[in-house]
Amino acid sequence: MNVVTLLPAATEIAYALGVEPVGVSHECDYPPAAQALPAVEYSHVDASASSDDIDQQVHEAQSEHGSVYGIDVDLLDDLDPDLVVTQGMCDVCAVDEVLVEEAIDAIDATPEVLTTDPHSLSDIYDDIQRIGAALGKQAEATDFVDSLRSRVAAVEERTREDGCEQQHLTVLDWTDPVMVAGHWVPELAHRANCEYGMAAPGDRSVPREWDDLLRYDPDVLVVAPCGFDLDQTRRNLGDLTEREGWEDLTAVQEGNIWAIDGDQYMNRPGPRAVDSLELLASVVHPGAFERPPESAAQPLSTLDERRFGTV
Repeated sequence: MNVVTLLPAATEIAYALGVEPVGVSHECDYPPAAQALPAVEYSHVDASASSDDIDQQVHEAQSEHGSVYGIDVDLLDDLDPDLVVTQGMCDVCAVDEVLVEEAIDAIDATPEVLTTDPHSLSDIYDDIQRIGAALGKQAEATDFVDSLRSRVAAVEERTREDGCEQQHLTVLDWTDPVMVAGHWVPELAHRANCEYGMAAPGDRSVPREWDDLLRYDPDVLVVAPCGFDLDQTRRNLGDLTEREGWEDLTAVQEGNIWAIDGDQYMNRPGPRAVDSLELLASVVHPGAFERPPESAAQPLSTLDERRFGTV
C-alpha cells in the first residue's frame, strides 16, 4: 500500500505500526528515517523567523495563496497513493483537507483520504486505531494504544500517590501574540495533577491578553511554541521577558519556568503526546519523576540573560 502522510503525527503513527510512507510533509522528521522521504507538501512561511514575523507571514500567506501550505501535485501523482492521511484541526499547523482534496482531483489515483481532527488523548487513540485499520494493522494499533494508556495511567498514579502537591500550570504554544495551549494539553495537565485554569480540555489555542496570564499567575510556566525547537524558543523569549509584569509572576520568582521542545512534543497529536505528559509531570513534580532530558526540556532563568540568548 502506498501511503502519504501529510502531518508529522500521522507519519509517527504509520512508522509505529510498521508502515513506511512513500511521501510525507516537509515537517515530518520523526523517526529520523522520515527525513529521507519525498516531501509532497511545502510551506509559504519561513519557519525560522521570529514569532511575530511568522504570525504576519501566516496572515499574508492565507490572503495571497488561500493557505499557508502548497502541495506538489506532480509528485503526488508519481507516488500513486492508495491512502492519504491529512488533518482538519488547524490550517496553520499542517496542510488541510480541502487543499488535499483539490490536489487529489488533479491526479490519476483515487486514494482513500483519512482526515484527523484530534482535541484529546481519546481522539489521538482513535486516530491510531483508524489509521491502523486503513493500513491493515488493526491488532498492532490496539496493542499500541493499550501501551500508551498504561503509560498515562502510570503518570496519574505517581502524581497522586507520591504526595505531589497540585500546581497551577500554564503552557504557552505561542509567544507573540501570547497563546495558551489548548486541545489535548489541558487534559495532559489534569492527568499530571495540575490545575490548568486558562483553558479547558478540547479548547482551541487562541490569542490571549497578557493581563489574563498575569491574573492567573501560574506556579509553573511552560513555554512550548508550536514548531519551535529549544534554540528557537530561547531566541524568542524576549516576547515574554520584556513585557510589563513578567518578573512579578510567581513562576518567574520561584524559578519554575521551563522550555519544552514544542516542535517535537507538546504540539504533535500523535504517540508522543504521552511523552509530552511525562515531560510535564517531570517539570511540575521534580520530586517524583526523573529530570527530563535536556534535548526535550530545559529550565529557564530570568536571573541569567545568557540563558535567553540575549547577551
